[in-house]
Amino acid sequence: MKNNIFQKLIYELVSKLFVFPIYKFVFKGNLIGRENIPQKGSFIVVSNHGSLLDPPLLGHALDRHISFMAKAELFKIPLLGFVIKACGAYPVKRGIADKNTIKTACKKLSNDNSIGIFIDGTRQKNGRVNKPKQGAALLAFKNQKLLLPVAIVNSHRLIRFKFCIPFFSKILIKVGEPVQPPPSSSRDDLNSVTIYLQDKINNLIG
Repeated sequence: MKNNIFQKLIYELVSKLFVFPIYKFVFKGNLIGRENIPQKGSFIVVSNHGSLLDPPLLGHALDRHISFMAKAELFKIPLLGFVIKACGAYPVKRGIADKNTIKTACKKLSNDNSIGIFIDGTRQKNGRVNKPKQGAALLAFKNQKLLLPVAIVNSHRLIRFKFCIPFFSKILIKVGEPVQPPPSSSRDDLNSVTIYLQDKINNLIG
């Protein structure tokens, strides 16, 4: 109980003191579709992925404590590692079936904590969903939780340089309507929901 309270306190401090000024003043962040965010219970945020800053920016914008799966290497980056860990992120090893990560995700969902998954598993140069994995759909079925499709527009090009001068893109986060978990864990059902999420997110990106 004390750990949960401490975790929430750290999350709020990091969100307000570090993430808020970056989101609002550096990238002029804006959120569309707030009414689609479930107000009760836990759910699974499913998003495109184009930047290392996606987890803290998305968590702050949704104004919910979202625990993201993040590749283990990110936790070794001094400042970023601290921020994403404080925001509730937990490590996942890429390229293998990490049972501990799945157990952690299920435990968080059962404790009414929402989780976030970047559906491609890694950053995409064009900022879209290109090769979605079925992990989010499987977790939704196992835990009977809603899937919330979210698009981060301009995630892949946050900072651009011209004559060594940095230019910051505006971040637009669009939240789609929640998607029901698949009816079974069959390959066809998981694939059907996964492709549907891909289309929803890419349509939100535009």
